[in-house]
Amino acid sequence: MRAALIVLGATGEVGRGVVQAALERAWPVIAVARDGEALDALRRQHAGADLVAISASLDSEAAATRLGDELRALGRPLGGVVATICGGCKRGRLLDQPAEFLRRTLDEDLLPHLVAARQLLPLLAASDRGGGYVLIGGPGGEQPWAGYGHDSIAAAALRMLARVLHDEARAYPVRVQLLAVESPLRTEANRRHACTQWPNALAVGQRALALIEHSAVATPAHAVVRYTAPLAESPWSDDIDLPATPANALTSSSVEHASAAAQKAQAADSEAGLLPPRCLQDARKLLQTLALTKRNQESSPR
Repeated sequence: MRAALIVLGATGEVGRGVVQAALERAWPVIAVARDGEALDALRRQHAGADLVAISASLDSEAAATRLGDELRALGRPLGGVVATICGGCKRGRLLDQPAEFLRRTLDEDLLPHLVAARQLLPLLAASDRGGGYVLIGGPGGEQPWAGYGHDSIAAAALRMLARVLHDEARAYPVRVQLLAVESPLRTEANRRHACTQWPNALAVGQRALALIEHSAVATPAHAVVRYTAPLAESPWSDDIDLPATPANALTSSSVEHASAAAQKAQAADSEAGLLPPRCLQDARKLLQTLALTKRNQESSPR
């Protein structure tokens, strides 16, 4: 029996895309969501597919424990988890809302990821199938999203949570990663004004599945993976798994190599229109740092 994929938040916009992507790749799916009626609709949409639906909440440790018990009771091998938990966008200035508003945002968007991971990481490891655990994050985690300050803080916190879980999960045969989608989704509701480079839910689901399936490869992995980055490791990532480069290793050839890579990335960006401008800004900033370090080394006394 092929190991099943657990999809948390399966009835949301991204969750439905993950479910569709998984079923198209012949993954058995265990769909988890709070709304029982929406789960019934999901089952009807994929009638005949290997899809198990569980109505469950992740708003507390007790609720997550109950979900873990239900998953164990299924007696099915597990091959991965994709967590698409989100409490919904909250517009408005941070300074215009009381502190309780931010607390509620973190309760809805961040803490459910932690209570889920505390139950599902050991469960996934016990299945002895390896596998990946992918959290999906939205815009604002790297740069503030204007008008969505509370969401930006929650998204940034989710990135750090993913890094900590990625590091702590080394004790398990499970790879934890965050798929950072740094743009809104293109949906049927916003299709008239959506940008062409915005991904749809199915595309995000396909990328999440690629990370799950790539987790079986015994290579260093990024804790945070940009949706727009290639699946192969990117030279611009700041992942904790990658070895640090000694300062004395920054030679003119390495600077030239980095410059060529940045120019290639810029050309690809102008052609495909996939990367936001800040990605190029990050590349230029890195190049400036490399060049400055090299000049300091050359001017320092021997």
